[in-house]
Amino acid sequence: MKKLVTSESVTEGHPDKLADRISDAILDAMLAQDPAARVAAETLVTTGLVFVAGEITTKGYVDIPGLVRKTVKDVGYTRAKYGFDGDTCAVLTAIDEQSPDIAGGVNLSYEVRVEKSTDPRDRLGAGDQGLMFGYATTETEELMPLPITLAHRLTMRLAEARKTGAIPYLRPDGKSQVTVVYQDERPLYVQTVVVSTQHSPEVDLETIREDVIEKVVRKAIPEEYLRPETEYLINPSGKFVLGGPHADTGLTGRKVIVDTYGGVAPHGGGAFSGKDPTKVDRSASYYARYMAKNLVAAGLAERVLVELAYAIGKARPVSIRVESFGTGKLPDDRLTALAGEVFDPRPAAIIEELDLLRPIYTPTSAYGHFGRDGFPWEATDRVADVLAKAGL
Repeated sequence: MKKLVTSESVTEGHPDKLADRISDAILDAMLAQDPAARVAAETLVTTGLVFVAGEITTKGYVDIPGLVRKTVKDVGYTRAKYGFDGDTCAVLTAIDEQSPDIAGGVNLSYEVRVEKSTDPRDRLGAGDQGLMFGYATTETEELMPLPITLAHRLTMRLAEARKTGAIPYLRPDGKSQVTVVYQDERPLYVQTVVVSTQHSPEVDLETIREDVIEKVVRKAIPEEYLRPETEYLINPSGKFVLGGPHADTGLTGRKVIVDTYGGVAPHGGGAFSGKDPTKVDRSASYYARYMAKNLVAAGLAERVLVELAYAIGKARPVSIRVESFGTGKLPDDRLTALAGEVFDPRPAAIIEELDLLRPIYTPTSAYGHFGRDGFPWEATDRVADVLAKAGL
């Protein structure tokens, strides 16, 4: 059976991603000074304004306005003619401490307070209730779905072409979208490529189309996936001169499907950026990906979805589910039991195992949190443990 699967990505200059990057830059700056900082930083960007709000408890100090301006300029908004730039934008802040009611449940979990557990990994309670998902598939080397992988490659290449001057008239805002044809759950080829990129007013649409196809699309998508019938929609709305926060308000956490699996797998209720790892919205989503990736890398299934669910203030998840979509070498109930035996998804255990109390989060704010080298949740270092427990 054939089907179409579509995913999108956006550049770091997209207003929502700029907001994510500012929130994660604040988090990293806090963790660099105080690894025990509790951070929930939310950012809004619009014409001439960055507004940072949230709850932060820390022993350190960060010059938030200065950090915001540096982050805006690092992304590429350096000139007033863009309608938004790091030197002239206003920066407003409204920050309070973390709620003591939440902090109490995080600092001393239900297991410690009620069940009198002395296990140090029971100490931290989940920062909120909710469900988190991780996914992995053999269809790419990154063990990620092909559509979101290609969409990210396009936006990364678009940003690279802007920064290196390969396409000198590009500006920071941009988007991509890729539609892949699947046959019996296997990707065959790309049916449609959409790229929308902000540009200077002097360039014509035909030049943009030619440059983007040759210097972005063909550099980002392997030739094996491109066919004569592949359709290229380059700036299909016409001109795209006004962009970034000048054209569209941006908010932290508004691109959660771009951040994860491109719509191929579910997403839980919470966004990632600006949150310290006691927030299971972020850390448990990372750990669920770590679990799924190691199960697939061990050869136990071609596709794996891991679901974790938590209650606020409780260390141990209230449920773990593994689904292999009929591709597992073991039944799903056995895979679920195995995952619970090999992996420890309590917040303190996740933080310790993945070494999450350090400033590693700013790079996650664009081009996806998964499928990229250098992040601890992308390691496949538990394969041997998985195989041993499975008896394979």
